[in-house]
Amino acid sequence: MKKVTVLGDGGWGTALALVLLSNGHDVTLWGRQPEKIESLRKSRENKYLKGIVLPENLKLESDPAAAVGEAEFAVLAAPSQYMRETLEKFSGFLDPEKCAVIDVAKGIENGSLKRMSEVFEDIFGSSRNYTVLSGPSHAEEVAVNVPTAVVAASRDLCAAETIQQLFMTPSFRVYTSDDITGVELGGSLKNVLAIAAGICDGMEMGDNTKAALMTRGIAEMARLGCALGGRKETFAGLSGVGDLIVTCMSRHSRNRFVGESLGKGKPLEEIRREMNGSVAEGVRTALSAYQLAEKAGIETPLINAVYEVLYCSRSPKDAVYELMTRSAKQENL
Repeated sequence: MKKVTVLGDGGWGTALALVLLSNGHDVTLWGRQPEKIESLRKSRENKYLKGIVLPENLKLESDPAAAVGEAEFAVLAAPSQYMRETLEKFSGFLDPEKCAVIDVAKGIENGSLKRMSEVFEDIFGSSRNYTVLSGPSHAEEVAVNVPTAVVAASRDLCAAETIQQLFMTPSFRVYTSDDITGVELGGSLKNVLAIAAGICDGMEMGDNTKAALMTRGIAEMARLGCALGGRKETFAGLSGVGDLIVTCMSRHSRNRFVGESLGKGKPLEEIRREMNGSVAEGVRTALSAYQLAEKAGIETPLINAVYEVLYCSRSPKDAVYELMTRSAKQENL
């Protein structure tokens, strides 16, 4: 039994807490709002995972010091744009040399254009005990033990193997990698492309369209990811192709939902209201991804199109037309 604290009481953090509980660990779920934590204590149900009862042995905590005081592992499950704020709350209580850290957020910070590992290093410095857990894994399915496979990536493969054993269950399979950059970027960039896939659905385009978008999307992810230090083969794995497929196709995907609503002509602010507090990471990541590609001089027409629809008032119809009428190219993966 290991002592594990999950920092973030959203659907994904809660689902992973349930996985860890099923593996026999001592698990605490931390949330930043005391009133929400108190509501969870009473109802034993998270609004993002309706119908799933939170076991009595899942500890719930809102105090940072109490949450990580004895933890051997800390799972970072806050949304990416709130990760820096969350880490700063724990800067006086969390020692990454004594407590291994597992990031499960998928995004690139606006402004700094940093991956979550880089945000972590800003506050805590470099640590060999830092691992990223990513892959095709909707919380709604993980929470009810639908067979799922993900990848744990760390610069130190021994650290990744430790996290592999921490999470592995008969329904939650974990592979390992030492390409932390590629795994982080795969998990982040696929959210932007899932918005594009949703736009296709909202505009009632066909299977041909979505297949083309996903295939060329992988090419973009790999092209940009390799320019930023990832390995090409990583984008053919669980945090690349795998996560892209599930996020572009699933009814659970918040990013695909945003795109579908945009494709139907709804404005972004109305869509956000309809989501009732749920976070679609791809909306903010689209801005960072666009700026990263510009900075690196990498061609990313699909990412650019999503950025223009979200931030430049471009109509989805015009964006599709421009993509389809670009100059002829040789296929290059």
